[in-house]
Amino acid sequence: MAPDTPRAPADGLQPPWPGARRRGDQVGIRCVFMRAGTSRGAFLREEDLPRDPALRERLILAIYGSPDFRQIDGLGGATSLTSKVAIIGPPSRPDADVDYTFGQVRVDEARVDFRGNCGNISAGIGPFAIEEGLVAATEGISRVRIHLVNSGALLVAEVPVMSDGLCPVAGDAVVAGVPGSGAPIILDWADVGGTLGRGLLPTGRPREVLETAIGRVEVSIVDAGNVTAFVRPSVFGLSGPALPAHRMDRDLLDRIEAVRGAVALRLGMVEAADRAQSVTPTIPKLYIVDPPADYLDAAGRAVRGADIDLIGRGMSMGTPHQAYAGTVAVATGAAVGIPGTLVHEVARAPCREGGRLRIGHPTGILEMDAKVDRGPEGFRLARSAVMRTARRIMDGTVYVSSRRLA
Repeated sequence: MAPDTPRAPADGLQPPWPGARRRGDQVGIRCVFMRAGTSRGAFLREEDLPRDPALRERLILAIYGSPDFRQIDGLGGATSLTSKVAIIGPPSRPDADVDYTFGQVRVDEARVDFRGNCGNISAGIGPFAIEEGLVAATEGISRVRIHLVNSGALLVAEVPVMSDGLCPVAGDAVVAGVPGSGAPIILDWADVGGTLGRGLLPTGRPREVLETAIGRVEVSIVDAGNVTAFVRPSVFGLSGPALPAHRMDRDLLDRIEAVRGAVALRLGMVEAADRAQSVTPTIPKLYIVDPPADYLDAAGRAVRGADIDLIGRGMSMGTPHQAYAGTVAVATGAAVGIPGTLVHEVARAPCREGGRLRIGHPTGILEMDAKVDRGPEGFRLARSAVMRTARRIMDGTVYVSSRRLA
C-alpha cells in the first residue's frame, strides 16, 4: 500500500458523515482550492459536508486553522481575503444552475460569517461548477446561473470553456491586485439590487446624516451586491489619494467601525451600534470615496487621475481591503447612477448616465459597466457587469484533526 493511501481506522469507526473519509485520527473531505478575483479560498461541495450547522462550522474553521493569527495549522493565509469559503450544491430554485453559499472565515475568532456575498470568490463558482460536472457546458462561452444563497439573488457568470470541457486560465484580462493576466470571466450582477429586500436605497434616501460615536456623519447607504455605506474621507481627517492601503492606526480603525456600527443600527441589524463588530462584522460594508486624482498604488506605481472616475477605499473584517470588493463595485456602480448620493457627487459626470466606470483603489483600477434605471417603483439596477479571473490552484482531500470536530 502506498504511504499516502488512507488505511482503515484501527478503532473500526466509520466516517462521521457521508462524504467524509477517515485517515487514522483525522477526517478528510474533497476540496478544490482556488484564487478567484483578488481573493482565495476552499471550494467545497455541499454533498461532502455534514448537515449539522455547528459541525459544519467547526470543520470549516479547522480547514483554515482558525482561530489563530497565523492560521498555521490550516489552509488560511492569515488575512480576510485568503480566509473565504465557497459551498456549491444543486440549485434550490428553478432558474439557477447551482447554489452558492459564501462564508467569511474569521482569522482570530472561532466563527464563520455566512451573511453577505463575495464578488471576487463568486468569479470561481462558474469554472468550478463546469469542471466538477455540476453544469453542462459547451465550447466557447457558457452562462452559469448562480443562486446566491446568502442573499437570495441570482448572479450570471459568462465563463470561457475549451474543447476539452475545461476552463482556460491563460488570457489577456488583467485584474488589479492579481499578478499577470488570465481568461476573462464576466459577472452580471443586475439581479442583486436590494439584498435586504428594500431596494437600492434601503433607507429611502440617497444621503443622510447619522449620529455616531464620533459625531454627525453624512452617509449614502446603497444596497447592491452587498449593502454599503459610502462616506467622504474628510470624516476621518483623510484625503482620497492619501488613504492608507494596508495599515491604519487603532484610533482610526475604531472611528471607522463607529460609523459602520451607526449604519448597522440605522438598518436595524443591531440594537446598539457598538454591537456591530460582533453581531454583523461583514455587512454593512463601509467605503470611502473621493473625486479622481493622481496617487501611488500599494506597489508604488502611479495612477493618473485622468484614467479613473473616482477613488475608493474600504474595509474587510476590520482591516483595510487591499484591493476593492467585487460586491462593493456593484454598489458603487449603482450609487454613481443615483442622483444625490455622495458617490454620484464625486464621480466624473460622463459615467453617471451609465456605461464604463473606472474605480481607483489601493492596487490599481477596477473597470466595470453599470447602469441604473428609474421607474415608477424607484431606482433599478439595469446592468452591473464586472470582469474577473479565476484559477484552480489545487484539488484533493483536505484533512482536519478529529479533535477539532468534537
